[in-house]
Amino acid sequence: MQTCEAGKGWQEDQGSLTAMADRIYKVLFLCTGNSARSILAEALLNHLGQGRFQAFSAGSFPKGVVHPMAIELLRWMDLPTQDLRSKSWDEFAIPSAPTLDFIVTVCDNAAGEVCPIWPGKPVTAHWGIADPAAVEDEVQRERAFRKALAELETRINLLTSLPIESLNGIALKQRLQSIGSTQSQHTA
Repeated sequence: MQTCEAGKGWQEDQGSLTAMADRIYKVLFLCTGNSARSILAEALLNHLGQGRFQAFSAGSFPKGVVHPMAIELLRWMDLPTQDLRSKSWDEFAIPSAPTLDFIVTVCDNAAGEVCPIWPGKPVTAHWGIADPAAVEDEVQRERAFRKALAELETRINLLTSLPIESLNGIALKQRLQSIGSTQSQHTA
């Protein structure tokens, strides 16, 4: 086992990411409950990645159900929701799991948890996003979901514009990590 905090124990390849130029990049978004932020990220990247990326999401302690406001927001954006489900990260730590190119934690709790050793040598980063599902007031919760979505959309657009093929493992990790400190251009 290793800590999921990016840069502290992840199994990573620091060399060149050659042979990635013509592939579909597989990205796993992690959060504790896998009911809101990681689900939004999965749906957004599968849409914005335009076939160049395949996104997944999972949680260390999945809620077992996707938050209804996440589904509502994604439907409002005309994004598919039928295949979204809350699931354990254990599904991605078995030999038959997809070989991941990137793993991004989107909540601070998941970043500090002990996590499985992932097949392959994925590049990792932490993109902390406030938990919209934790907001109690319904009006404020809706705003929090929209803010989380806007932050994720900004970061995912930056990810999809990276010149992945021309960056070595260290440079790619640095760029991916720096995306996590990028603020949304949208207002909540």
